[in-house]
Amino acid sequence: MGTTHPLISVVVPVYGCEACLKDLCTRVTETMEQIPAHFEIIFVNDASPDDAWQTITQLAASDDRIKGIDLARNFGQHHAITAGLDFTAGDWIVVMDCDLQDKPEEIKTLYDKAQEGFEVVFGNRTIRQDNWFKRKTSQLFYRVYDYFTGRTSDHTIANFSISSKKVVDGFRRMQEQNRFFPLFIQWMGYKTGTVKVEHSARKEGKSSYNINKLVSLATDAIISQSNKPLRLSIQFGFLIALGSFLYGLYLFIRYFFLAQPVQGWTSVMVSIYFIGGLIFFNFGVLGLYLGKVFNEAKARPLYLIRETTNDMKERR
Repeated sequence: MGTTHPLISVVVPVYGCEACLKDLCTRVTETMEQIPAHFEIIFVNDASPDDAWQTITQLAASDDRIKGIDLARNFGQHHAITAGLDFTAGDWIVVMDCDLQDKPEEIKTLYDKAQEGFEVVFGNRTIRQDNWFKRKTSQLFYRVYDYFTGRTSDHTIANFSISSKKVVDGFRRMQEQNRFFPLFIQWMGYKTGTVKVEHSARKEGKSSYNINKLVSLATDAIISQSNKPLRLSIQFGFLIALGSFLYGLYLFIRYFFLAQPVQGWTSVMVSIYFIGGLIFFNFGVLGLYLGKVFNEAKARPLYLIRETTNDMKERR
């Protein structure tokens, strides 16, 4: 292998899109010939329910630039991305989805933008080909996330990106259990650019993110990045206590100075149930944080690997 061309590692988490893998390999190869660059494709099988691993091993056997990691079970997309990044050897590392909605041809667009002096470049999907529900939930997630973290995010940006080796080395040092690849990269603060890329309609399979997984992902991302929910619960509790004090003062004045008896058993019971519900809610928020601390304290591995191809070596 020559030394004049960079090595570009393409990391692809795989779940439910086995039919796209051969086409993806062909299109990545054709794109690299245009850059030009040496390349490797690292497929990370995240316990895909189809025959993805069999296809990956066949592709790897036919081309040593194609490599595979078979995770022991489904760890989630962002843990799968982490596994792939831990095995990359590239000067530049691309992360993209396996369903071909991220067009392999746009890798050149990302790479060309990075050569302007950026250490990270994200693909900006100005016209998304996802369904209405996925677009709206993505927008809602980033609005809620920005509110709790005080940041300004772009909902048109996802995983599709190219990062320098220095950035990926920094990412490898982040070992939190709650993982969200684009937010981690943005948090690191390296010089980041964006470039418009074309987003394709999904041809095979369907998204594994249902409403429950989206809510869970949003909760994990917010709790792992912000303590604002705790501060809001304190402020809300203070307002409730202040309101209760003022109402008690009003009843005191009414009874002792205006000689008006205090009535309202129903309102008292409603208040008790309201305060009780608020207490349980605050305990729940606190419990989420304690649960995340407990998970981190166990220090379990982020992923477990059943098998790899082509004598892959972990880089971290």
